[in-house]
Amino acid sequence: MLTPDPKRDRMKTDREHGLRWFVRIMKTPITVTVTGAAGQIAYSLLFRIAAGDMLGSDQPVNLRLLEIEPAMKALDGVVMELKDCAFPLVQEIAATSDPDEAFRGANWCILVGSVPRKAGMERKDLLNINGKVFIGQGQAIARSAAENVRVFVVGNPCNTNALIAMKNASGVPHDRFFAMTRLDENRAKSQLADKAGVHLSRVTNMTIWGNHSSTQYPDWTNAKIDGRPVTDFIKDADWLKGEFISTVQQRGAAIIAARGLSSAASAANAAIDTVRSLSFPTPEGDWHSVALCSDGSYGVPAEIISSFPVRTTADGKVEIVQGLPIDAFSRGKIDASVKELLEEKEAVSSIL
Repeated sequence: MLTPDPKRDRMKTDREHGLRWFVRIMKTPITVTVTGAAGQIAYSLLFRIAAGDMLGSDQPVNLRLLEIEPAMKALDGVVMELKDCAFPLVQEIAATSDPDEAFRGANWCILVGSVPRKAGMERKDLLNINGKVFIGQGQAIARSAAENVRVFVVGNPCNTNALIAMKNASGVPHDRFFAMTRLDENRAKSQLADKAGVHLSRVTNMTIWGNHSSTQYPDWTNAKIDGRPVTDFIKDADWLKGEFISTVQQRGAAIIAARGLSSAASAANAAIDTVRSLSFPTPEGDWHSVALCSDGSYGVPAEIISSFPVRTTADGKVEIVQGLPIDAFSRGKIDASVKELLEEKEAVSSIL
């Protein structure tokens, strides 16, 4: 038996630690482009990507950050902070106002930047203003991104912004485009858990259908708590059909009213959750919510970006979960949100 030797044991630990980091560095870096990189959501997002929360603690990343020219000074400050954190996984950081440079070689494009809706602005106005941004970004992704690129839109109105980018990214398969409804899923799980008096980890199979807007439908009818129907734990049908749905639909507005700012941290967290769920196999028996290009499933017209329950397979394929029961109540809610998506598509038809 060896006599304890603190110096020898410390050297062994240091060698093992160094070997682990050597193995990490040997993995090919994934290039992640984030737009609106000096904004609030990106500020909550970038440091978690750099720390490995999104793609794994053993996955090196290159960060490519896009901003408009007036925000480049602020972005320089963000880059300084990223460097000062000395994240071991970060191999490269590039900040630019040039979309082609930002998307060069990108494996993941996280499109956070968009023009916010202002007082007196109609939704159609917002769609057309942002449309011009996402036309250019879609085209730049097609020109410059990696062959295996995936595009995830966070900036609102995210469903139709994703549709515009998809339609203008010639040659990029439509199944590479996604828009965020995971924030709504997380909100819905939290509401159900609070009402049932359980920890939210016990809530599974939560689906957000349709548009990331006030018409979205958080589907409690197919959700589960401890693998059982939600109604085994929550007997208040009026709450489920009324207050629960409206609370999830209006949560963003409620946060703005409470803090005077939008929900940046929870949105960034949901973006991390989404990309991680799209990158790794879904746990057996569960699913997650994301908006993607409809294939006609559940009566949702093809070629719109609508939210569905999805699973990621072991080989990385993202599939819509099929065969879920849709009762008359749910059907009406889904159809109302899809109707809004079709209206948005019509409003931007000239730029698709």
